[in-house]
Amino acid sequence: MQVSVEKTSELSRKMTVIVPESVVQEKVAERLKSIARDVKIDGFRPGKVPQQVVKKLYGERVRGEITSDLIKDTYFSALQDQDLKPAGHPHIQPVEEAEGFKYTAVFEVYPDISLEGVDQLEVVRSVASVDESDVDAMIEKLRAQKLTWILVDRAAQDQDNITINFSGTSEGENFTDGKALDFSVVLGAKKMIPGFEDNLVGLVAGDTKTFSLTFPEDYGNEKLAGKVAEFEIEVVKVEEPLLAAIDEEFVKAYGVQDGSVESFRADVRTNMERELELALKGRLKNSLMDSLYEKLQLAVPNSLVDIEIEEMIKPYIETAKRQRMNLEDLKLPRDIFEEQAKRRVALGLILGEIIEKKAIQLDANKVRSTIDDMAKNYERPDDVVAWYYSDESRLNEVRQMVLEDQVVELLVAEAKVSDEVLSFSDVMDKQQR
Repeated sequence: MQVSVEKTSELSRKMTVIVPESVVQEKVAERLKSIARDVKIDGFRPGKVPQQVVKKLYGERVRGEITSDLIKDTYFSALQDQDLKPAGHPHIQPVEEAEGFKYTAVFEVYPDISLEGVDQLEVVRSVASVDESDVDAMIEKLRAQKLTWILVDRAAQDQDNITINFSGTSEGENFTDGKALDFSVVLGAKKMIPGFEDNLVGLVAGDTKTFSLTFPEDYGNEKLAGKVAEFEIEVVKVEEPLLAAIDEEFVKAYGVQDGSVESFRADVRTNMERELELALKGRLKNSLMDSLYEKLQLAVPNSLVDIEIEEMIKPYIETAKRQRMNLEDLKLPRDIFEEQAKRRVALGLILGEIIEKKAIQLDANKVRSTIDDMAKNYERPDDVVAWYYSDESRLNEVRQMVLEDQVVELLVAEAKVSDEVLSFSDVMDKQQR
């Protein structure tokens, strides 16, 4: 076997493998002999069919099988001989030549990764705490989740819920399928196009109004984007919000069995502190990954980027299927995922190299404590723990997460860390975007 490798780009390789004709003929002859022992051909007794007849009938097919087997048998040994580590699947092209059987394999290889400077990263660590005012704000949000609407006989104002019937036309065409009935709009929520809610302020039940607005240029419906529309509305009713009282019933609804406000505030604070800890941990990890990605510039195989993009698109496809959308209408161009996919692939390769070079071993105790922490959020934590340990794929996801956390912990210990003090809302609001 002869092997030669051509470097066609930084990571692309074209490997040519030649197998001598004598080897091919020997294997073909062996296969034809095996066939001759069992083949049944009219005019010949079983096992007595002449070799030349068998070759004439089956020779071409057998040679194809042999060359396919030779590719399987020689490809990986050729890679090992040339010390090549392919990324993704190769494109293999067989070529018949007089001197024997030849094929070319075109593929990308994994990049060489230098960890120089990995112990000199600059990282920003966010620092924040939960203040009493943060607890107050959170409780107000919880009250808002249980608000009720009270019918009022006055003009609509900010924060009110106004129920309307309305129709809309643009360029002479109705786009509301006639008239939309009993449509609720919370004034100030900014769920409608700009200007729509403003036109409802000051109206009372029974009022009618006609007004024109222009749809935003980036509006989701291409037929309406940037177009002027005329709306005709009729007010059905106006309601004002009534926040839930913080009483025993309210407190118990959030799982605080003794019903006391003090216990409720303590429980809210504990949950906020747990969420804040996770958010701060995530921000630190992101900061380190940013620094790592910038420090270790890395060319990544396109084949791995393609695989990552496919993984990133899968959730959108699943959502479209659940909503019974036509997948052809799901416009997801590659370029909107490409940069993030490259980053993910690069960081995955870098982290793998760090784990190998620094001989980082997975801490099974941290895996268990991580699962225990996740299980705390459920009514039956033991069942959640068992659920993770009963499925190897689920458990491996946690293991991978913990191993990455161990790498982050190690690199942060070696890095130049600067602290930034933030408020609870600064951290959590950015976390939710």
